[in-house]
Amino acid sequence: MSEINQYIGKQIRRYRKIQNLTLQQLANLIHKSRATVSKYETGEITLDVETLYDISVALHVHMNQLTDLPSLQLEAPSEPAISGIQSPFFEARRLYFYFYEGRSRKLKDGIIDIYPAKDQPGEYNASLTINAMSSTGRNSALYYIGKVTYSDMLIRFSFANQYNKLEEDLLYIFNPLEVRDFTEGLLCGISSADLKPCAFKCLVTLTPQEPTEELLQHLLFTKKELQRWKKLNMLIVDNHG
Repeated sequence: MSEINQYIGKQIRRYRKIQNLTLQQLANLIHKSRATVSKYETGEITLDVETLYDISVALHVHMNQLTDLPSLQLEAPSEPAISGIQSPFFEARRLYFYFYEGRSRKLKDGIIDIYPAKDQPGEYNASLTINAMSSTGRNSALYYIGKVTYSDMLIRFSFANQYNKLEEDLLYIFNPLEVRDFTEGLLCGISSADLKPCAFKCLVTLTPQEPTEELLQHLLFTKKELQRWKKLNMLIVDNHG
């Protein structure tokens, strides 16, 4: 049983659980037996490309979300875009994304995966997966793909929703020069509930975070921020070290 098979199997199980699907339900969607899907998840069977694609469609994820074994990911770019100063966020190939959605009063999280653009040396693509809950209470995932651009002070992600072509989001995060595990940013897009332009204060980290009260408070707008936005008539986030 190879390490790759085991990893892909764990990813299939993870996204199946997110979609609240049983083994039998996933098996029905891809026209396989329950026993076969179970062996996919334990890594006992090597998947062919067509079956892997069918599973990704059934789970509403991109194929690279099932196959992005960390040890197989390509090296980070050898030098940054501008000044030659590297930071952990420049070198990271996976980042963890958090924001607070006031309408549902829930802390939401996601994963950003970064990978070299095919046949475009020095260019990088990215995918963003956000865990979400439908109006019926069913867990699901929102999936975006796009590009990433690096600079000394900021990292910019431009994402397109793969299930709603109207929605294109911009995520700007600070590229901290000091070594730390987190950085702040601003996500600009449209509200999925009413299709209104919106922006979220967000936190991006190098490692997964527990949903603590401290994390929640970090994502809420402060009185000082609200006062400054009113004065400037502009929504701004700071790079807190």
